[in-house]
Amino acid sequence: MESDRIKIIVDNKIPYFRGLLDDVADIKYLSPEDITADVVKDVDAIVTRTRTRCDENLLKGSRCSLIASATIGLDHVDLEWCERNGITVKNAPGCNAPAVAQYVFASLLSLGINLKDRCLGVIGAGHVGKIVADWGHQLGMRVIVNDPPRERMDGQEDFVSLDAIAREADIITFHTPYTKVTEFPTHHLLNLKFVAELRRKPIIINSARGAVTDTAALLNGLESGKISRVIIDCWEREPYISRELLEIAAVATPHIAGYSQQGKQRASYMAAHEVASQFNLCMSEVPQMQYLPPEITDADISSSYNPLVDSVALKKNPEKFEVLRNNYHLRTEVLFPE
Repeated sequence: MESDRIKIIVDNKIPYFRGLLDDVADIKYLSPEDITADVVKDVDAIVTRTRTRCDENLLKGSRCSLIASATIGLDHVDLEWCERNGITVKNAPGCNAPAVAQYVFASLLSLGINLKDRCLGVIGAGHVGKIVADWGHQLGMRVIVNDPPRERMDGQEDFVSLDAIAREADIITFHTPYTKVTEFPTHHLLNLKFVAELRRKPIIINSARGAVTDTAALLNGLESGKISRVIIDCWEREPYISRELLEIAAVATPHIAGYSQQGKQRASYMAAHEVASQFNLCMSEVPQMQYLPPEITDADISSSYNPLVDSVALKKNPEKFEVLRNNYHLRTEVLFPE
């Protein structure tokens, strides 16, 4: 006899999810390549990450009413199609923000950069950008922030223009979502025009989304000397990344900036909570998790993580981008004990 319990498909690469809802729903844990239209047609919810494209091709004709993505970004979901077809889409905002901040500063410190009194330009003041800006202040940096949507929404006067970032920043780090069709598109925010306006030969960091920075513009900036170094975790056309950019990047990693134990736990708990709320399920009790250390020092960050280890691995085996990402040993965030 067929069970009348809620049916859920979960990407089996999502850690810490097993056991949260298994007692109250029928769950199949599948590899991303096995999450097909035929498989999802009779499920009520999909718990996914960025490697499953959730669009008409996957969902048409299915009874799926919820996509819960254990990620911050939703580039892999056709939001307009889902809205038109009554499918609720939820993500996990802020789940890995402390891990990305850890990545940004650990990468700079691993290169021997003296952060004190440097000007840090933060583009994007969401969950990640706010932490990066706060840590920059704590580490003695001058911090300037650009975020036009938030500036309009909040009416704050302490945001600056992209032109000001290009003129004043010694280090520029991107923390925006990826959008092309909104009033404030982030596709190729760093382009040839932006590079031409750089004045201080900054270090560029992309741990946001690959296409926020134009690969050709990054290469142009490095070759012309307008950019001193690049730290790249998010790449255009992943996993088929630019070998030229890989070779000359100071730090090059396979989209793992947010891959901490605590970040993955938060993402799984948030996704499970969305499923439980949607279908009135009783979710297993989860522990309250510490989110941010009260104070931060460069020694705390350096001792917590060395991105050069991950960079060496990718530079040695770029064809294994997905393997390195999928099998990444989740690190511990700053000041979280092993």
